[in-house]
Amino acid sequence: MDKNFDDLQQKLEVKFKNKNLLKQAFVHRSYLNENPAFELGHNERLEYLGDAVLELAVTEYLFRNYPDLAEGEMTNLRAALVNTQMLSKIADRLGFNDFLYLSKGEAKENGRGRQYILANTFEAFTGALFLDQNYKAAENFIYKNLIPELQDIIDKKLWRDSKSLFQEAAQERAGITPTYEVLKESGPDHAKKFVVGVYLGKELVAQGEGSSKNEAQQQAAENALKVKNWR
Repeated sequence: MDKNFDDLQQKLEVKFKNKNLLKQAFVHRSYLNENPAFELGHNERLEYLGDAVLELAVTEYLFRNYPDLAEGEMTNLRAALVNTQMLSKIADRLGFNDFLYLSKGEAKENGRGRQYILANTFEAFTGALFLDQNYKAAENFIYKNLIPELQDIIDKKLWRDSKSLFQEAAQERAGITPTYEVLKESGPDHAKKFVVGVYLGKELVAQGEGSSKNEAQQQAAENALKVKNWR
């Protein structure tokens, strides 16, 4: 299952010195379960590193370019820019789907599960680029492919915290403070998935899914705002 990473490098305008590092960024754990003799490990350590590089690059950009924003506002903007939905959208646009090493089962998954894999691969690629070259190369990649989404987030007020928005609306319109409950928890420790329900009293308004309880709560609140038409 050989893939031509030269095409991807040309598209991204990057050139890796260590081609195995680039390749490893696309290896999902599930692929190794079916191909234990594969010459490389999975991408989870690279993902861990890339997550930190990504957070630093976005934080520094916001700090330097938005001097009037308070800490909380920068945190919300950053969260809107580096969440699973956004990173998976960018990874898909960059053609990462064509280079993933997945198990046969995961290869058939095109829903929320694929979103997680793509978002994690974006982080792993960022980590691999940092290791292969330097922070500046990783920063340039982030600035070129991710930062342009920031203006749309600001224009559409997508940076507003969904939980806060739903709580404000619920208290104002229904006189109730929303509560959240974990409905389902699955996956191994390194790749947990949570399904959370948001309630108004005993009414289950909406559900959300995420790789952390907070992400699932935010998604549930976002869905609840749509259900109630409280945007």
